[in-house]
Amino acid sequence: TASLIIDCNINAATMSSSAFASLPTVLHPKEEDIQMMLSAGVHTGTRNSDSGMEEYIWRRRKDGIHVLNIGKTWEKIMLAARVIVAIENPEDVVAISARPWGMRAVLKFAHYTGAQSIAGRFTPGTFTNQITKQFREPRLLIVTDPRTDSQAVRESSYVNIPVIAFCDSDSPLQHVDIAIPANNKGKHSIGLIYWLLAREVLRLRGSVSRNTDWDVPVDLFFHRDIEELKKTEEEQAAKIEEAAATPAPVYDEVVPDVADPGFGAAAAAAVPEVAAGEAAAAVPAAQEWAAAGEADAAAPAEQW
Repeated sequence: TASLIIDCNINAATMSSSAFASLPTVLHPKEEDIQMMLSAGVHTGTRNSDSGMEEYIWRRRKDGIHVLNIGKTWEKIMLAARVIVAIENPEDVVAISARPWGMRAVLKFAHYTGAQSIAGRFTPGTFTNQITKQFREPRLLIVTDPRTDSQAVRESSYVNIPVIAFCDSDSPLQHVDIAIPANNKGKHSIGLIYWLLAREVLRLRGSVSRNTDWDVPVDLFFHRDIEELKKTEEEQAAKIEEAAATPAPVYDEVVPDVADPGFGAAAAAAVPEVAAGEAAAAVPAAQEWAAAGEADAAAPAEQW
């Protein structure tokens, strides 16, 4: 809508260098990063707001939707990445997402950063009950939605595990240590935040250079429905069938131009020459075969 575009442009205009005065120049975002965040709807909140999220809300639109401050979102992503890098063993970091939109993003984040992931339902007692088979003792917890993953956040408070959470305008901040203000209800927003977080972690570790783009596309972190995958597979199969059913191209035989006045004369002159040559070659050949036949017939008589 037009109001959304205007809000995006105004919010992008506020992303000046003064907005990131607390960050080193190296950690400042590029224009491409801000555009990606706006296009993915990271700044789009909900109609409701929590009292703890007021400092992260930039303004409220006429339709009642709260708009988050992308500048603070970027600062919190940088802070969260520095905390993650401070953990010596990457496997001591656990990323959790019970929301279906974040399952793929959590698995990809764990794959590229070396962390652990829990996609789907969180088993109660994973952090507190040592008898369970899935018992874990992480040093840091990353949560996609503090309301949906409330059981994990509550158990982390029992065992003193710091929590990094993606918080929308209406998300509770109880037991959350680092809140990243972002839209945690859209698949593109969740995938992009995890992609930015993983990229910054790898940059701080020195695995990825800041001068070049990360070769992992952000599309890998987006959730994909099973129906969409089936449609894609069906379309590919249909294309293969069409390619197989298409007959091979038939090339016409090159026919000489009969209308050429010199064509008939050349052909007539060539035919007698070929015929005469064949006849001349056939006479000696017949004589040789006849002589060979007589010699073969006389040989047995001499032997007897």
